[in-house]
Amino acid sequence: MGKLYLVGMGPGNEANMTGAARAALEEAEILCGYTKYVELLKPLFPGKTFYATGMTAEVERCQYCLARAAEGLCAALVCSGDAGVYGMASPVLELSEEYPGVEIVVIPGVTAAVSGAALLGAPLGHDFCVISLSDRLTDWNVIETRLRCAAEGDFSVCLYNPASRHRKDTLQRACDVLLERKSPETVCGIARNIGRQGEQIRILTLKELRDAEADMFSTVFIGSSSTKRIGGRMVTPRGYRK
Repeated sequence: MGKLYLVGMGPGNEANMTGAARAALEEAEILCGYTKYVELLKPLFPGKTFYATGMTAEVERCQYCLARAAEGLCAALVCSGDAGVYGMASPVLELSEEYPGVEIVVIPGVTAAVSGAALLGAPLGHDFCVISLSDRLTDWNVIETRLRCAAEGDFSVCLYNPASRHRKDTLQRACDVLLERKSPETVCGIARNIGRQGEQIRILTLKELRDAEADMFSTVFIGSSSTKRIGGRMVTPRGYRK
């Protein structure tokens, strides 16, 4: 039997890829992933064999990698950010019982909550939660409940998948839910194309965020009641100065 690495490649640029991720990708004979992520890797690993699938083909991708490892190959399934945070680690491990003997190694990566927060300043300096606004796999009523609980607990909130071509209003709907319990002046931020060409950030209020544009390449940060703008940065104090 072979080995399957589940690799979090970070934001997508070489500088933010961990040493462990790089070593796993060097060792692997075949690199698999979502089409866009594979295209980012091809210049870094010339000569490798690649296998890519588009959106909605996640299970097929996982099964392909497990099957190649079962044949004795060393394969790597790549994800942006971290493989265990809205990534492929979960479905692969769920399917792994069908491929006994395959060695599976999860390699952590820099997830968008961390890399986006670094661009904005320190929005996650105290307790926070991460919520995906994609209702493709989670019912919207469940997402709304989680948003309300986060607002009630005064967490800083990081939103993944804030909007897409088919979900243009989900960020607006999420802001409406948060505005039930949070001030319209709550400090918020958007980080887009983190670590890639076209990288940009914006700091704004929750009221302004409601009508802001975002997409699947954006990560959104909503501050707690203590989050401030300091020197053009978004900062949630840890509380040491008290």
